[in-house]
Amino acid sequence: MKKIYILPNLVTTANLVCGFLSMVHSIQGEYARAAWFIIIGAICDSLDGRIARFARATSAFGVQYDSLSDLTSFGIAPAILIFSAYLRDFQIGVSATVLYSVCAALRLARFNVSAEEKDPGKLAKIRKGYFQGLPSPASAGLMVTAVLLQSEFQLLPAELMQAFALALSAVLGLLMVSNVPFPSFKEVNWRSKGKAWILLIPFVFIMSVIQVPEITLFVTGYAYLFGSMGWAVYLCWVKEGKKGDSIAAH
Repeated sequence: MKKIYILPNLVTTANLVCGFLSMVHSIQGEYARAAWFIIIGAICDSLDGRIARFARATSAFGVQYDSLSDLTSFGIAPAILIFSAYLRDFQIGVSATVLYSVCAALRLARFNVSAEEKDPGKLAKIRKGYFQGLPSPASAGLMVTAVLLQSEFQLLPAELMQAFALALSAVLGLLMVSNVPFPSFKEVNWRSKGKAWILLIPFVFIMSVIQVPEITLFVTGYAYLFGSMGWAVYLCWVKEGKKGDSIAAH
């Protein structure tokens, strides 16, 4: 076996450990702490690839190890969290969370195969910088921010939250294996010049996370979800429909 790169795989290991610790806290009934471990795992996941590319330390081993870690932290851990918190009294809750985990595994396998074949998928080809289907870290984030918001503020009665958790597990699972294009933001040029007031956006976001993290993360996550789906409708139906009409006219 070839030698492996230490630093990026160490960050990937931190992601895996966060997923495991999340499952431990879910089993113990500490749902908010379990949710935060998944969020920390997502931060680690966003860093390991960048570190590998920056250090020119990418490898096939790292890709596979990252996928296994992602399955643990963003496929199995969120399913155990949502099941332990809200669905343990429902037989259908087992089916919904198993569906979520299976879809996460399928999504990660499809992503790896597409990356190897350099084929992002039909709808993702509409524009560069898009994922085919909802990324598993984003899906897990949508799951855990709902848990955090409910744990902190108890906005929904227990029965309604159970129904919401059941629907959320199924919908997010299916979105992961869908063909809906979701922005990746990987091709954003952070070195480009812009107005000084743009610096206020990350400042306001960071301060909001510090002051009201549950609300800020929930709103950000679901704005990404609904905004992406709305943009996908525009890309696939409106924009492509106009292009098809133009071709037919000629």
